[in-house]
Amino acid sequence: MRKYRLILLVLALALAAAAQPLGRERIQSIEKLIGDEMAKQGIPAITAAVATGGEWRWSAGFGMADVENNVPARSSTIYRLGSISKPITAVAAMQLVEKGKLDLDAPVQKYVPAFPQKQWPVTARQLLGHLGGIRHYSNAAEVDSTRHYTNLLDPLQIFAKDPLVAEPGTKFNYTTYGYVLLGAVVEAAASAKFMDYLRENIILPAGMERMQADSVFAIIANRARGYRRYATGQLENCALADTSNKIPGGGLSSTSDDLVKFALAVRRGALLKPDSVERMFTRQKTRDGADAPYGLGWNVTTLDGRKMVLHSGGQQGTSTVLVLLPKEGVSVALMCNLERGNLSALAGQIVRALE
Repeated sequence: MRKYRLILLVLALALAAAAQPLGRERIQSIEKLIGDEMAKQGIPAITAAVATGGEWRWSAGFGMADVENNVPARSSTIYRLGSISKPITAVAAMQLVEKGKLDLDAPVQKYVPAFPQKQWPVTARQLLGHLGGIRHYSNAAEVDSTRHYTNLLDPLQIFAKDPLVAEPGTKFNYTTYGYVLLGAVVEAAASAKFMDYLRENIILPAGMERMQADSVFAIIANRARGYRRYATGQLENCALADTSNKIPGGGLSSTSDDLVKFALAVRRGALLKPDSVERMFTRQKTRDGADAPYGLGWNVTTLDGRKMVLHSGGQQGTSTVLVLLPKEGVSVALMCNLERGNLSALAGQIVRALE
């Protein structure tokens, strides 16, 4: 562990030396954008982090991370990531491909033999791009699950016996459960517990300090309380939920700073080779040649004519978004403690404010 503490210290010093302030005018512009959006949506707290030129530049918290106890949001405030867990799992899978431990085009049963055979084979490549035919949530009970799981295999039983919603490769079907299966594939291919693998191969190398599983039992310092708006608009505590049923697809928690560090580490090749990154940032195609909106773990789109990759997340008590302009090295991470909040438009506004 001493070696990894030294690595984190060196990375932190390098970031501090390289980072240059945005300038008060830009910061004020960003603060106004955030304040206006918080007022518009009634968001209790937002934490934002920003990078330009491939370097972390600025982060800050706004509003109340805990309304009941009057605790302000800070840069160190931890939120549930929601589906931003997916690109992290995708990076883990691509690392194993580079190491020759994972065949993207092999049936998943090669790694998870307990998963039942389907009418057609399902591969890790298809799971990465939401083309594997695995279903998404089917009812509110699944979305609001409070059952606690202690491994990645037991949650597969939620959907393992269900038929595929489409022949793999023929239809884009966004699915968190597909990434739950992918996480089990990663764990088996790595011959290591999923979170242990992330810690050693992604979290520490990227310099992320607070990335962890979103445990409902652990004492997590600076964790935000989650809220929702009632039908009348009144703020209330969010419903209970245990995300241990979907750690690889929506069960991590961290800070906005860590998300930006992750995006930058992917971009600069600290986690993957450049050709692997390019594959992740390229839209997949269905069998008939149509573009899917998704690469391998990332939504792929454009902003003002520039390539942009991103992922958003949303679940009980949280809404999040992480965007990256790969060529420009611009990244924005926004996390809030209001479910069903819309942060994507705000992220685009902040990117433009950085120009």
